[in-house]
Amino acid sequence: MIVGTVRELKNEEYRVGLTPEGVHILVDAGHKVLVETGAGAGIGCGDAAYAASGATVVDRAWEVWARSDLLVKVKEPLPQEYGQIRDEQTLFTYLHLAALPELTRVLIASKVTAIAYETVQLPDGSLPLLIPMSQIAGRMATEIAAQYLRRPGPGRGKLISGLPGAPPARVVVLGAGIVGENAAETAVALGALVTVFDTRLDKLRLVQQLWPGRTTTLLTSRLTIAEALRGADILICAVLVPGAAAPKLVTREMVRSMGPGAVIIDVSIDQGGTCETSRPTTHDAPVYVDEGVVHYCVSNMPGAVPITSTAALTSATLPYVLKIADMGTRAAVQSDAALARGVLVSEGAVTHEALAASLELPFVPLERALPD
Repeated sequence: MIVGTVRELKNEEYRVGLTPEGVHILVDAGHKVLVETGAGAGIGCGDAAYAASGATVVDRAWEVWARSDLLVKVKEPLPQEYGQIRDEQTLFTYLHLAALPELTRVLIASKVTAIAYETVQLPDGSLPLLIPMSQIAGRMATEIAAQYLRRPGPGRGKLISGLPGAPPARVVVLGAGIVGENAAETAVALGALVTVFDTRLDKLRLVQQLWPGRTTTLLTSRLTIAEALRGADILICAVLVPGAAAPKLVTREMVRSMGPGAVIIDVSIDQGGTCETSRPTTHDAPVYVDEGVVHYCVSNMPGAVPITSTAALTSATLPYVLKIADMGTRAAVQSDAALARGVLVSEGAVTHEALAASLELPFVPLERALPD
């Protein structure tokens, strides 16, 4: 199989879909790998490193798209790439289509088979290709919140840890999954007063077991969220419904109740965001102020630490890339239920039920949609 990767075009995105080590493994298995020139520059890997690993370095991105049977990326294609997506090709990347109806329509029209990292799901419900980026995003969320809580800037001028005689910041975390757990861990380590919400008691029990006496845990409801946010310093939104749009749990009124200079980090922005006031931002313009509250809603947070995040991501994705390359997409998906759950669109049909429901599109079971 011909496997390709291209330079990411998303704002300030320095990660890359394949490392030279991954290229070497694929080439050693008998596959051909195409890499756009400069694709690995953001992680300190030049074209020479890829060539030494056996890749064919290609000057133009369109050629990689045109020749590749399997296109491995990090983030969703942008409008300037839409014309390159084609039938009889498999696209393997983060997609978050519930927040991107236009891209969904493009994928449907192209008849590509699009497999999303974030919906590859093991039988126990875990998301193996999302976990490493969720760990990074969760830890970054608290660090970034602490930065924007300070001055100069629109933050209220508070040290997250507090000091003797000066109380620490109050941090609210919505969601006790991987992002929420890592955000809470970092906030506890910094000395904040942390409240964690979730709908799952087992997740809340785990939080209390990890940090006994250091956190407050509450079942999610609009009333309890509203009470916890009143006067809070930091809100970290870490809610995920795989394949579907994020629920809007935080109203504009709740945001206003936090008070001027509070900070919201909406990690859920990839799936549309959890706050009514959230809208996507970028690394070069990461924040805005609404209702007096600082909002950070960057949709590719781990792109800010590309060396760490690329290493973690490709370690998780490479076994699946190799399986698709070795077996072909249809056989790989049929043999691996976790990979099958990652298929969002194939042969002009939406094959993920939660995505179809979110975008009000017809749902077609995967076994009917996969190409022969």
